[in-house]
Amino acid sequence: VFLATLTYDTLRFEYEDFPETKEPVWILGRKYSVFTEKEEILLDVTSRLWFTYRKNFPAIGGTGPTSDTGWGCMLRCGQMIFAQALVCRHLGRDWRWIKGKRQTDNYFNVLNAFIDKKDSYYSIHQIAQMGVGEGKSIGQWYGPNTVAQVLRKLATFDTWSSLAVHIAMDNTVVMEEIRRLCQSNVPCAGAAACSALESDVLYNGCPEDVGLRDRLTLWKPLVLLIPLRLGLTEINEAYIETLKHCFMMPQSLGVIGGKPNSAHYFIGYVGEELIYLDPHTTQPAVEPGDSGCLPDESFHCQHPPCRMSIAELDPSIAVGFFCNTEADFNDWCQQIKKLSLVRGALPMFELVERQPSHFSNPDVLNLTPDSSDTDRLERFFDSEDEDFEILSL
Repeated sequence: VFLATLTYDTLRFEYEDFPETKEPVWILGRKYSVFTEKEEILLDVTSRLWFTYRKNFPAIGGTGPTSDTGWGCMLRCGQMIFAQALVCRHLGRDWRWIKGKRQTDNYFNVLNAFIDKKDSYYSIHQIAQMGVGEGKSIGQWYGPNTVAQVLRKLATFDTWSSLAVHIAMDNTVVMEEIRRLCQSNVPCAGAAACSALESDVLYNGCPEDVGLRDRLTLWKPLVLLIPLRLGLTEINEAYIETLKHCFMMPQSLGVIGGKPNSAHYFIGYVGEELIYLDPHTTQPAVEPGDSGCLPDESFHCQHPPCRMSIAELDPSIAVGFFCNTEADFNDWCQQIKKLSLVRGALPMFELVERQPSHFSNPDVLNLTPDSSDTDRLERFFDSEDEDFEILSL
């Protein structure tokens, strides 16, 4: 008991460092007051899944690295933004992690999807090996766009979450593409999704009964990742207001990016400062306990979050949003349209109904895990990683 009290008091003591300001604190679409809701802010931050460098995990690819210290920070940030999508999908945005409290199976299912071993959906092993197909050797630094492309491919294997992952290239979000992707879902394609009764009325994988078909052709929950370059070597001030608004939207998954050599997962802002989780701490890899239960404390950042001036942000970022339902997506589109009317806020990307004719290949709609955006990627992101030096290990 003494230990717990000590930790709590230490947290409170350190937390005074949070600026005493009338400015609201925004964390992933939630607004807080520093004066009246300090504990709530801290609890919200602590509840996010925090992935850091780890050491002594099984060798990647059987013979590769057993630690990602010095090279894995953007991969860890990719895990964090994606874990937030899975938390929203399976636990809800209001879910909170409380130390010592027994969590649900769904929580452990989410956490297990990111554990450092080769068969977890989104493990560092899977990301590093899938990255080879994107031209990144294992142990090489990623930019935000590369990690987004890799996560999209890995998500196709995660049938439990059944996510539609869309990466908006060329600074353009095409609504028609997203609707097509999210509505291409007939759960009955997999037998597990159907009861015996429903499977009786299937014909070629589709229900004959139209009412049933409407009920089954659901909207796949959408993870929307938008890789952006907000300036050449530093962020263009004209984008700052728009960037802040992204953290105010209820659909916000935050932003991955950082400073040269060092990636962060940005979850909110206060005043002119971004609030972020930092992966640059090396912790030992975690093994599941005897009961199959995972010791999970090291996956939650239990000290006040880091902050940095927005002006220091490297201009190469990826912004994330999660739309659980079609209504969420429609609402998000409305908010983006309204944002273009805010004075002094330069839009970071364009929202259009259809694919503009000048796009290089309108047939590439990201509908399959194989469809390659390499050509467009090279055109727009060929300079993506040039500003980042690889740190020597």
